[in-house]
Amino acid sequence: MVVELKSGVYWVGYVDWNIKQFHGHEYSTHRGSTYNAYLIVDEKIALVDTVWGPYSQALIDHINEIIDIKKIDYVIANHAETDHSGGLPAVMKHIPNATVVVSEKGRESIPGHYHEDWNFKVVKTGDSISLGKNSLVFVSAQMLHWPDSMFTYLTGKNILMPNDAFGQHFASSSRFNDEVDTVEVYQEAIKYYANILTPFSDLVIRKIDEFKKLNIPVDIIAPSHGIIWRKDPLQIVSQYYEWAQGKNDGSAVIIYDTMWKGTEKMAQAMAKGLEKEGVKYKLFNVAISDRNDVLTEIFKTKGILIGSPTMNNGLLPTIMPILEDLKGLKFKNKVGAAFGTYGWSGENVKLIEEILEKAKIKILQEGIKFKWQPTKEELEKCVEFGRSFAQKMKAV
Repeated sequence: MVVELKSGVYWVGYVDWNIKQFHGHEYSTHRGSTYNAYLIVDEKIALVDTVWGPYSQALIDHINEIIDIKKIDYVIANHAETDHSGGLPAVMKHIPNATVVVSEKGRESIPGHYHEDWNFKVVKTGDSISLGKNSLVFVSAQMLHWPDSMFTYLTGKNILMPNDAFGQHFASSSRFNDEVDTVEVYQEAIKYYANILTPFSDLVIRKIDEFKKLNIPVDIIAPSHGIIWRKDPLQIVSQYYEWAQGKNDGSAVIIYDTMWKGTEKMAQAMAKGLEKEGVKYKLFNVAISDRNDVLTEIFKTKGILIGSPTMNNGLLPTIMPILEDLKGLKFKNKVGAAFGTYGWSGENVKLIEEILEKAKIKILQEGIKFKWQPTKEELEKCVEFGRSFAQKMKAV
């Protein structure tokens, strides 16, 4: 159903209740998602972003509920990933002479996806397009989270449309933040930030500082996924600023996989040690845990204990994806240590520590490993390992 944000500005996107995996199964979307597109009806008519390709007809039907799609003058492509731009080919068949507005990098990425020579207009920060009573103003948001990303701001209506920034994967029967469960929205918002935007945190801080200096009034923040922020819209901007600084809650996570429960017993013993020192923790067996949920907990926490047995002179394959994520996501202000069992060669702890170092996670103490199944005495050493880690973690 079409929803009006302000007079002449409409949500014309699609709610996807069924999607449970995103980015080629790299991101879990337990609560579904939305593909938000916005139609602005002024003397000139603009469409800001589209939808994922399979839902192009729903977008077109929504537009035609308001105006004849052939009347659109501008299509703004804030970002080329196909969950946002996938509807472009279907829309442009109806408006082949319309202007497609892109960033400088978007002039490369949009044709790179669709191989069409549409009427492109390249814009940079500060450029504007008059629609009549109101204008569109553009802000480059390079690497938030693609080189081609940009924000679009609608003057007069004071609506910021920042594409992937300030969004979340969240399907709902309502479109606005004051109509939904705020706790659920923030659970999805922090997961979105932790798994997608964390590597660009320094850029987030700079972009927010830059945007504040513009002193532009913002009544609504309308991202390309999830709910639209209209009640105290800048709350999500403040939250992004805090997340970007890498603040944590002082807790710890224990992440492991296990073959015959030996490494699991070590993990549970270390948890007792953390508890003795009053450090809150969460325990995750990565073989049965959602990776994106675990990464979200890592984002919120301070200490990371990682364990794996040795297999084929290496680590269990189930733990490797999250270790690669630690390198790629570049979490701030984290400390860690390694542990695990082994039977023959015992490279596990050394390999984990090498990855922690590459991820710039400070190793607080030398890792611990035991051969075969840990004995009662060795498990007591694991408890002390957890206590020592907690003490050192609180001291840094």
